[in-house]
Amino acid sequence: MRRGVWMIFRWPLLLGLLSLFGLVSALVGDEVYDLLSWLSLGLPLLLVGWVCWCLPRRT
Repeated sequence: MRRGVWMIFRWPLLLGLLSLFGLVSALVGDEVYDLLSWLSLGLPLLLVGWVCWCLPRRT
């Protein structure tokens, strides 16, 4: 099965942009920006943990 570049890189690109948004929002302001930065930097970590938890274990 042949996959295009978009099919391969869409999730890493989305997570990278989300992390970039979180880092910039942490630098820009306080209060609401802090909340946005926590959420946007924590979401990729939660997704990685969820994927690791759901993958079948190799024995």
